[in-house]
Amino acid sequence: MVVGALAATTVGFAPNAAAYDAQSDQWYLEPMQAEKMWKVSTGEGVKVAVIDSGVNASTPSLKGQVLTDEVPKSVAYKVTDDYSGHGTTMAELIAGTGAGGGLRGLAPGAKIVPYRIELENLKGGAEEKQKTPEARDAIRAAADSDVKIINMSFGSAGPSSKEKEAIEYAASKGKLLIASVGNDGRDKGTIGYPAGFPYVLGVSATDETGKVSEFSSSGNYVDVAAPGQDFPGWCDPNFRSYCGDRNGTSSAAAIASASAALIWSVHPDWTVNQVTRALIDTAGRTWAKDKPSKYVGYGFVRPRMVLSDPNYDAGPANVDPLAKDNGGDLLANSASSASSSASSSPTPSASTVSQAPGKGSTGGTSAAGSSADASNDGNTLWMALGAAGAVIVLGGGGAALMRARRAR
Repeated sequence: MVVGALAATTVGFAPNAAAYDAQSDQWYLEPMQAEKMWKVSTGEGVKVAVIDSGVNASTPSLKGQVLTDEVPKSVAYKVTDDYSGHGTTMAELIAGTGAGGGLRGLAPGAKIVPYRIELENLKGGAEEKQKTPEARDAIRAAADSDVKIINMSFGSAGPSSKEKEAIEYAASKGKLLIASVGNDGRDKGTIGYPAGFPYVLGVSATDETGKVSEFSSSGNYVDVAAPGQDFPGWCDPNFRSYCGDRNGTSSAAAIASASAALIWSVHPDWTVNQVTRALIDTAGRTWAKDKPSKYVGYGFVRPRMVLSDPNYDAGPANVDPLAKDNGGDLLANSASSASSSASSSPTPSASTVSQAPGKGSTGGTSAAGSSADASNDGNTLWMALGAAGAVIVLGGGGAALMRARRAR
């Protein structure tokens, strides 16, 4: 597997320093009305698998939040040894308590189950790489556990048949699979996987003004959008300080996972179909739901719209709301080949699996379809997030924003 280097920014802040409080730079908490949502749900009772570079369970914000004993021994190699700081940042964005001036997760009542896989920035020689699980192995392990959500803030340019089978296996187990669509928006990048696979909710990123981030990949694998720019994250594996300008669809995916956790906590009997439908139906948008944008999909995630309505109807439990996009309803098809534990088909040659291609891009790789410069009016996303009934407004010609949905 080809590995690269995780970019680091130059502005660092000590997490316990009185002069710096990471939460003060988490600009999205107020417009998403986090404090109001936490009165209804904090994500309690929901476990989120974070498949990443590992999760440091000893940061002030994650103490007591990481369930290391629930990781199967077969994939438990150094799960709390985060070699880049990336996975720990994702875990904190999802379920951090904010203790010690650290990041406050959008679902601080949720718990994290960490899975450490081989991504770029993995240090060590051949033995280290051999012992570090592949993404597909972690996905299967998480599928066989009681986690409800699997967060995958990573990506590669080309698909793997074995990873695809692992994704389908996890989907058949009723897991909500969420992945970053990628950070190749400036470079007109290629498809990012696992976001490009069916049954995975692909997440793009927006900035504080509501504009689609320039780095955020676009195409027919974007399902929803979430904040992903200009807030803190860990700078290095030594955990000496946060950086104040971490950017990427990785963070957006984590916030989408936390949003799902808030909803699932209040409705523990809902299926993955109902949680997915709730995220899609309540997403902020001004266009028709059946004409998703290639930049933000069905719109900006707004879990408060579900939490504020005790009578919200999430629809049928056994119908996949994205069945047409996914090429079929996996849960309704018990004959799916995803149930096989191994594949006899060859895996395509390995491609780069990344966390952050460069400075200002801290997430997966690219999404399918054409990408566009975010400076163009055609993919400028404006959000009025403060009002309960607010929606997203897209500038430019709406027809140019439509995309063909994913197909097998």
